[in-house]
Amino acid sequence: MSTLLDGLSDEHRRRLRDAASGADLAAGPMLATLSDRRDFSRGGWIFERKLDGVRLLAVREAGRVRLLSRTGQHLNGTYPEIDDALAAQDCPDFTVDGEVVAFAGGRTDFSRLQQRLQLTDPRQARASGVAVYYYVFDLLRLDGADVRALPLRTRKSLLRGALSFHGPLRFTTHRNSGGQELLDEACARGWEGLIAKVADGRYLARRSPDWLKLKCGKGQEFVVGGFTEPAGSRTGFGALLLGHYEEGRLRYAGKVGTGYDRATLLDLRRRLDELATQRSPFADPVREKGAHWVAPRLVAQIGFTEWTRDGRLRHPRYLGLREDKRPEDVVRERPRKS
Repeated sequence: MSTLLDGLSDEHRRRLRDAASGADLAAGPMLATLSDRRDFSRGGWIFERKLDGVRLLAVREAGRVRLLSRTGQHLNGTYPEIDDALAAQDCPDFTVDGEVVAFAGGRTDFSRLQQRLQLTDPRQARASGVAVYYYVFDLLRLDGADVRALPLRTRKSLLRGALSFHGPLRFTTHRNSGGQELLDEACARGWEGLIAKVADGRYLARRSPDWLKLKCGKGQEFVVGGFTEPAGSRTGFGALLLGHYEEGRLRYAGKVGTGYDRATLLDLRRRLDELATQRSPFADPVREKGAHWVAPRLVAQIGFTEWTRDGRLRHPRYLGLREDKRPEDVVRERPRKS
């Protein structure tokens, strides 16, 4: 066991267990719950910036680095510079959790990150011109020990000591108080929002109210179930038809016709044609003239202003595809009441 673990208190050392493989631990990432809570005056929380990127779990074990998406997809070829940075660490055995982002104008930009998400050849990824950064925020395994039962503050302290943060690696800093004031500041800066976490909480392999998503604007993932034909000089398609699952049925949430450039329209049309089907995948009637149906396999990130009373999206805009989300996991996000 490392000297970092040797420095733990007796109480914390008793919480350690021999770890399963890093890949097994990474298969159960902890997920945050959307919340409208604003009062954190009772304390016991820390606050991290909510980043507009994709989740990435990284494993270094037995001389090998593996970069894994939330769904277990291997991403070493997509982020070779992150692979290199983790392979160069002095610490030989760790599993960490974090978010990969790209920046535009000083802000994290999911649309820019899209240019990397489709690449699997490390040479093409390096030549893409899109710099990516890995913001690491949690530690699951260290030197053969499962540390998920340790308090979050302790895990973050171990994380800071275990890795050297330079190049594309970044340590996700936090604040110990603030709540509403920090969220107001984040929104004023154009950030996605905040993640509030129970400071002494364990790392749980499930969605938990110990981690709360506090968003500045509305947005979530939706399943693509069809599209409309383009009109006028438009190419590719007119709009994507979107849905979310509810009790195993794909419920229609509306269409999105903005947020695309020409290359995206053509690429998406190619993908859609490969998924063409004769029957609508939606449980609800979709009254779009000339609609084409596709098997519900693609997941799109959509920004919007609000939900209408009949469950439709108001002013939606396309932000990109999510390769790290399973269609069947996409449900309507409803804020947890404070």
